[in-house]
Amino acid sequence: MKHFLCVVLILCLLFTAGCAAPQQVPQTGADCLPGTDVPKTDSMPLQYASQFSVDYYEGGYKLLTVKQGDTFLLVPEGMQAPEGLSDEIIVLQAPVKNIYMAASGTMALFDAMDALDSILFSSTKADGWYVENAVKAMKDGKIFFAGKYSEPDYEALMEGDCGLALENTMLLHSPKVKDMIEQLGIPVLIEYSSYEEHPLGRTEWIKFFGALLNKEAEAQAAFEEQAQQVRALEGQESTGKSLGFFYISASGRVVVYSGKGYIAEMVRIAGGDYVFDSVIDPDSSRSSVNITMEDFYSTAIDADYLIYNATIDEPIDTIDQLLQKSSLLADLKAVKNGNIWCTGKYMYQATDITGDLIMDLHRVLTDDPGEMRFLYKLQ
Repeated sequence: MKHFLCVVLILCLLFTAGCAAPQQVPQTGADCLPGTDVPKTDSMPLQYASQFSVDYYEGGYKLLTVKQGDTFLLVPEGMQAPEGLSDEIIVLQAPVKNIYMAASGTMALFDAMDALDSILFSSTKADGWYVENAVKAMKDGKIFFAGKYSEPDYEALMEGDCGLALENTMLLHSPKVKDMIEQLGIPVLIEYSSYEEHPLGRTEWIKFFGALLNKEAEAQAAFEEQAQQVRALEGQESTGKSLGFFYISASGRVVVYSGKGYIAEMVRIAGGDYVFDSVIDPDSSRSSVNITMEDFYSTAIDADYLIYNATIDEPIDTIDQLLQKSSLLADLKAVKNGNIWCTGKYMYQATDITGDLIMDLHRVLTDDPGEMRFLYKLQ
């Protein structure tokens, strides 16, 4: 009898254990912060950019992903990163401040959302900036030169409690510099805005930095102002006119923007045919391509308009100055008709007003006498 009761008791215990509520296993699926059970609440909608994403998580966490680079977790002020977070994610503590700005095309985006106060260091001296507020901040002692991107002043970055080194893809050619900065405990963020195929994709990176600095509203407003200008051109018929960008190097080679780059797309949006549409470097994603003077001549001979790219070379004022670089240019249709334009030095750094540049190109293609922001006609 005792033996029977023991068997019954054991069976009851086993049955009870089997019916017990299962333990809660942390959810680490696609809808949770990698390695944690923190659920995703939203994702940033993007219209043109393809090289980054921003995801929002419960508790105010933000995951900022550079598609060809690293992933960063922005932790709200006063909080810590969740336990179990993937080791591949770089943690940034809000507010992100004392930034070392070594991405020259990004300064204007910070300026557009009134965020220059988050920058303490620059890899460019004051006379190298064409963003007026950045120049003023450096002259006022609010932003300090801390060495160029390939030779930063590590001691200055350490003493200034640098919170982030913001770099462009040029740093990929100096991996030892990146390693050294990270060894100092300073996170390195390499932005890939230059890899965007659509010109407004570069401008839309302002949303990435807006999320980084908790300035999403300001970033959205600045971006929308430029996007509206581009939308105004959508649906319009092509002008049937051709246009190309170029400059001539000291060695006599010609550098043009690739047919797959953002400049080519700007010309198309503005209503033109890009002269160098077929010029593509299959081994590189660089936006510019070197070609011989002979290849340039044969491709550009019948172009309606040509724009000399002074963001790389020095600006010129007359067609005679252009012909001093090569007498072959005298045969070009655009030269004969006086349809040669030049960019200002500001164009490369003005990523915040891409829509304005597209409108300038539209005015060139339609012979609109309206005021230009980036371009001027050679005499």
